[in-house]
Amino acid sequence: MRAGGIHHAELILLLLLFLVGALTTLSRRFQTPYPIVLVIGGLLLSFIPNLPQISLNPDIVFLVLLPPLLFAAAFNTSWHDFRFHLVSVLLLAFGLVGFTVLGVAVASEYLLPASIDWRLGLVLGAVVCSTDAIAATSIASRVGLPRALVDILEGESLVNDASSLLAVEFAAGLVASGQNPGFSQGLLRLLTLVGGGLVVGLIAAWLIHRLQLRLTDPPIEITLSLMAPYVSYLLAESMHVSGPLATVVCGLYLGHKSSEVFSTQARLENAAVWNTLDFLLNGVVFILIGLQLPFILSGIRTIGHRELLFDAGIFTGVVIALRLLWMYPGAWLAYWIRTRLLKQNYPPPQARAIFVLGWTGMRGVLALAAAISLPRTIDNGSPFPQREVIIFLTFSVILVTLVVQGLTLPSLIRALGLCEADPLETVEREARKTMLRGALDYLESIESDKGRPDEAVWLDVLQHYKERYAMVEEPPKDVKDPTSGQWVQMYDLNNRVRAAERATLVKMRYEDRISDHVLRKLERELDLLDTRFS
Repeated sequence: MRAGGIHHAELILLLLLFLVGALTTLSRRFQTPYPIVLVIGGLLLSFIPNLPQISLNPDIVFLVLLPPLLFAAAFNTSWHDFRFHLVSVLLLAFGLVGFTVLGVAVASEYLLPASIDWRLGLVLGAVVCSTDAIAATSIASRVGLPRALVDILEGESLVNDASSLLAVEFAAGLVASGQNPGFSQGLLRLLTLVGGGLVVGLIAAWLIHRLQLRLTDPPIEITLSLMAPYVSYLLAESMHVSGPLATVVCGLYLGHKSSEVFSTQARLENAAVWNTLDFLLNGVVFILIGLQLPFILSGIRTIGHRELLFDAGIFTGVVIALRLLWMYPGAWLAYWIRTRLLKQNYPPPQARAIFVLGWTGMRGVLALAAAISLPRTIDNGSPFPQREVIIFLTFSVILVTLVVQGLTLPSLIRALGLCEADPLETVEREARKTMLRGALDYLESIESDKGRPDEAVWLDVLQHYKERYAMVEEPPKDVKDPTSGQWVQMYDLNNRVRAAERATLVKMRYEDRISDHVLRKLERELDLLDTRFS
């Protein structure tokens, strides 16, 4: 690459990062999920003349952005909760995907222009199947959506990336070749992609895990974790199986095993690195979505903008309606399988919860990248029919589901009375109690050991853990629980005290009484206290 090209790429990257920071700050000021503000901001910026044109390259999305985003989401997913809700997740990731593809194909015959037949309807349905749970889960966590619904949403967005891309491959191949694939051929390809993706993901995760067990240097451990998504994805793609599914499996496995391999230092630094990377990649992705409208419109010359907007409204309504239509029978089917066949203790689905789950089908960059990646020509050399229209309709679905559904979701959750306290708080309290009981059992077990520390030291540690256990098990009866106002004052006072410590440290550094190395070491201790009591 020439120096001029590198310089241009650097300027574009700096512009994107600046926009991510500025628009995210704006979103927090207005208490709006940042994906919505980034998409709207990118859309508005796309109309500014002389602004650098930044097109969305599907290869960049699939090979550079998608692997770490999928891996980070899977790594932070609870395997316990994912496994518990697996039936519901699979019915959404495969059942809903198939229902949407077929439903759009049928609707396209009657509601969309005559140039879009049922085959192109299959392509349309396939490219808009993948959901993006970032906006939905950020809203859900803020307003208190039941944890089970959040787990199902996150699980669906992980798995349906693979199933939707598989649907795109089948539908686009059908249009390109003009032949109907046999059922046995399609089933074999599905089993190959899914089964191969699972196997490759597990093998890659196992090898990386074994290597992590031998490492004790945090920078190298973090470097290996950054390589993991690309290793699993590229290995699967090179074997012509599902790269997204392999990456998800690898992330789930390594996330489940992370407590066994990471040292304390590596765990803290790894979380900081991945949180920043995940935020930046998601931010760039959502801005790029908004910036694509001029490119999309420039490729459409045979249809007027008014007709395009009308078709986009019809198509978006169909996609939203199909998801809502599937949700009710799908939820009861999942309930029947989970309670009757798997004998799970699971409450019957509520109509209002099902509706909210249906309303959170927000689309993201994967859908747009899938549409842009459609071939420009079919097998006989003629242009892929209505390719630009398909891209525009996909963009419209992404924009409406992110902005309209995203902005109305908090009010909908509150209106339906689905806000609740986080049930994980109770589980966390019990886990903390059991953890402290384990520490006390260990201390009591070494009381008579010859290698036990000095008795004064041992008694001091034992008393400390007994006090912590007593506070968790049952607060002292003669001490009243702090009021919410007292908690706020306590939190504020602790923050001000640590700020005074930091100010003293900085003053000592400027007076040349301590070096920067001492400053950073003591500053880190204060940072850890901030994290502990935040």
